[in-house]
Amino acid sequence: MKSQPLAQVTDFDLRLLRVFRTVAKMGSFTAAESALGITRSAISLHMSDLEKRLGMRLCQRGRAGFSLTDQGREVLRASDTVLASIEDFRREVNQLHHSLRGEINIGLMNNLVTQPQMRITSALKTLRQQSNDIRINISMSTPGEIERGLLDGRLHIGALPLINTLTGLDYHTLYEEHSLLYCSSTHPLGKNAGAVCDADLRDVPAVAPSYRLNAEAVELHHRMNCAATATDREAIAFLILTDQYIGFLPDHYAATWVEKGQMTAIAPDRMHFTVPIAIAMRTGRRHNLIVERFLAALDCVA
Repeated sequence: MKSQPLAQVTDFDLRLLRVFRTVAKMGSFTAAESALGITRSAISLHMSDLEKRLGMRLCQRGRAGFSLTDQGREVLRASDTVLASIEDFRREVNQLHHSLRGEINIGLMNNLVTQPQMRITSALKTLRQQSNDIRINISMSTPGEIERGLLDGRLHIGALPLINTLTGLDYHTLYEEHSLLYCSSTHPLGKNAGAVCDADLRDVPAVAPSYRLNAEAVELHHRMNCAATATDREAIAFLILTDQYIGFLPDHYAATWVEKGQMTAIAPDRMHFTVPIAIAMRTGRRHNLIVERFLAALDCVA
């Protein structure tokens, strides 16, 4: 394919980019049909037009399936940024009319919905009640992905553990999350979980998170025989429920299994740690009425 510079970005290019983003996120032309409301042949034509306009191959499609090329992944990232900027422009113009109309993009770490202090849920309800023209987009991500989304402008708000702060982000604490060490009810330590000593902990496999921990949590994990890793709390729960591993979970998230008698806390008097959960935003962000209303509902300082 002949490489050529893009002279200007037209409305037609933006329409093609929206088709490309949908196909990339859905993973195939077939899956994108219903989302776009057009046929696969039309999607294929749009993709070919975009590749010709950009002078590069964006994806591989055929019997082997659909996949993005390296250039396609870069174009996808750049399209997220440019379309987010257009949405920012539309939102700012709407705000001139004092209307709550537009999108708010929120990144959340997983397993916060069981937190008894439902400040995020309550704030989302308040926002929805203020206007039917607000589109709320929530993505579940790791803390690192949320921070990257905030810094590059894809996300307006993020909720994540406040372990260390990044330059360029503002943080406001929502509440503290308390975590305990758990095993399954049929695990060897489950019979006398309250009286387990450090030597007992070193004798059984434990699961360690692969995400960032505060110093208190790191020290507790060093006392255990960490023989497995997990990227999130749900994965830790899976391993605990195998009866083969012990691991830390937020008490609100583990409560359902504890109530069913499937999990029990180990030495809760000493095997526990607390992490603040914070709302994060980009420093010096543009004024956004929807975001300000959401922060007000959370009772955060904007």
